[in-house]
Amino acid sequence: VHLVESGGGLVQPGGSLRLSCAASGSFLSINGMGWYRQAPGKERELVARITSTDSTNYADSVKGRFTISSISRDNAKNMVYLQMNGLNPEDTAVYYCNAEVRLFYGGNYYPAWGQGTQVTVSS
Repeated sequence: VHLVESGGGLVQPGGSLRLSCAASGSFLSINGMGWYRQAPGKERELVARITSTDSTNYADSVKGRFTISSISRDNAKNMVYLQMNGLNPEDTAVYYCNAEVRLFYGGNYYPAWGQGTQVTVSS
């Protein structure tokens, strides 16, 4: 299973970015999908997550800036998106896509990770 993120880059404070993640390879199904981030010297943390039934949850640090629909998914395309608004320098980090993947019937779901995409918020 391969997860490939795109959409990162440099943006000014207050700006917006939309991240995309595509899952490919041989697998049976995907359960939850999410976005995590890791800033230099810090641990990886959850940003947003969406279940297979489209329930969402967000880190406290992004609530008020991200809406309930900021994270979305397209199950037909095996993709997950993150619309980020009101970005500030504290959002600077490498953003990683995560997906709970099942490879075969009866198998367990396991976490797959992308390589990450850099998001830099700076003037």
